[in-house]
Amino acid sequence: MNALEVDLVVIGTGPGGEALATGAAKVGLKVVAVDKHLVGGECPYYGCIPTKMMVRGSDAVAEVRRAAEVAGEATIAPAWSVVHRRIDEQATAHWDDTAAVDRLRDAGATVHHGVGRLAGPGCVEVTTADGEVITYATARGVVLNPGTRPAVPPVEGLADTPYWTNRDAVQLGELPGSVVVIGGGPIGCELAQVFSRFGVRVTVVQHGARLVPADEPEASELLEKVFVEEGIRVLTGVELQRASYAEGVFTLGLDSGEELVADKVLVAAGRTPNLDDLGLETVGLDPHARSLEVDDRLRVQDGIWAIGDVTGKGAFTHVSMYQSAVALRDVLDQPGAPARYHAVPHATFTDPEIGGVGLTEQQARDAGLTVRTGLTRLEESSRGFTHGPGGQGLIKVVEDADRGVLVGATAMGPAGGEILGFLAVAVHAEVPVDSLRTMIYAYPTFHRAIESALADLS
Repeated sequence: MNALEVDLVVIGTGPGGEALATGAAKVGLKVVAVDKHLVGGECPYYGCIPTKMMVRGSDAVAEVRRAAEVAGEATIAPAWSVVHRRIDEQATAHWDDTAAVDRLRDAGATVHHGVGRLAGPGCVEVTTADGEVITYATARGVVLNPGTRPAVPPVEGLADTPYWTNRDAVQLGELPGSVVVIGGGPIGCELAQVFSRFGVRVTVVQHGARLVPADEPEASELLEKVFVEEGIRVLTGVELQRASYAEGVFTLGLDSGEELVADKVLVAAGRTPNLDDLGLETVGLDPHARSLEVDDRLRVQDGIWAIGDVTGKGAFTHVSMYQSAVALRDVLDQPGAPARYHAVPHATFTDPEIGGVGLTEQQARDAGLTVRTGLTRLEESSRGFTHGPGGQGLIKVVEDADRGVLVGATAMGPAGGEILGFLAVAVHAEVPVDSLRTMIYAYPTFHRAIESALADLS
């Protein structure tokens, strides 16, 4: 085997992989970075960034429509073309990763668009976009950051239809008259509300009992209430059994016996890890695994690290970035704190926005903790009252009563993800609840409701 010798190969250049490859190259390591699609990964081209531009547009539409209740008459003619132009030109540069590739190369890395596969311990085989096969032997090892792809439920006929995923949704130049969203998680809920506010008739089909099931049930209940008030039809606890497409129309059969008809279908039913074409079997790993088991330095085994969604520690860009810093230190034999996941935050950018950190109440009980919870409604706070329309939300805190510290919290409402920052620090640093109760909370702010939630602990 005529292999090229390098220090490190990074397979997959999502945000964490790109950051790790850049950091390793900047300190002088000979680094090869490989990605089968766009350098930067899902987040900047199909996820976090373009979808937040969509959310920003839909929130502006909603605020104008609320103006009559707080400031006077105002009208808006929503134009999707404005949102599309921002995504196309400002967020994704027409889905071109040249700038990201240049950043990596300027740092000193070799970049390939192609498929990277393990070919035994310390060995990676890269098939480039033009079909060339290059074999690399690594002195330090391989970092796996392959990410995920949209999962498609095994529904009769669905695979034969031109359904959308998030990748299609963010590239839309025009919106349809109606859409059925399959999946009530963060992606499905964000896009459902965006489309609805721009005039699309939206139905959300969720097989589980509630929307955003990873969050607290109180948050799910409020979000469904808001959706219904905005004209979104929400169907929970139902199964999609069959799908067909003919003459420009989708027909979906539910287990309830109802048939839904729509112009388009958006599948937002989870993600599938890209582990099936990595050559894992060549190093004794299971290519059919749902995730890779890693230690607190992100090591899978000697000479192999894994970061991002495939580690099963949270499918969030910020987790991947956090892990990339831990793994890079280990690659470079540098000291530093190991990875911990007791205070992983997340935010769903619906309106109201949902921020969560650490454990939910049910997760804390399942972990055997002695649990106390406190909850307050944001609209009952002074800031929520003065905010008026759109000011609804809640703060919920989950305490390990034996230790007297918060192990989880939810902040839902205007800028819920920003309010969460306070709670994330409290959970991460294990600040005693008694200390949190002695703080001075600025008045009148949304975050002051945290004080009320702490007072409600019982």
